[in-house]
Amino acid sequence: MLLKSQKDFFSGLLFLTVGSAFAYGATTYQVGTGARMGPGYFPLMLGVILALMGAVIAVRALISGAPDGDRIGAIAWRPLLLVLGANVTFGALMIGVPAIGIPQFGLVVAIFAQVAIASLAGEKFIVKEVLVLSLILSVGSYLAFVKLLGLQFPVWPAFIAG
Repeated sequence: MLLKSQKDFFSGLLFLTVGSAFAYGATTYQVGTGARMGPGYFPLMLGVILALMGAVIAVRALISGAPDGDRIGAIAWRPLLLVLGANVTFGALMIGVPAIGIPQFGLVVAIFAQVAIASLAGEKFIVKEVLVLSLILSVGSYLAFVKLLGLQFPVWPAFIAG
């Protein structure tokens, strides 16, 4: 069977796999009902929707696509590694890694670092845009997680906040 679109087929398979894994993992929690949702309800429904969407995308890739088969290109290693590195950096700066001497820097510094590193993955790096986005995300995250939800985690570096 000839794939009409390799990109769509393999992205559909990826969605199907990730959605199925989330749905399966959610069954270990109490699911509940639509009226009384348990902790597993949302991940189960999200996983099922993602898996169904992936199946539809993969099947459509067998039916329609570009004349050349919409081939998958080379893996963009630089952006991939920079985005993954940005997320790892966020986690390391947020809570610190005492084993290797990284102190706790808190939410604000971690967001600024994450946005700066992830922005390097794009074609252009504009400092003003990075700073504005970092500021908006920092303020929004602080308001959403600390003020509205009342979550307890460091906002500022330990050597500043004490």
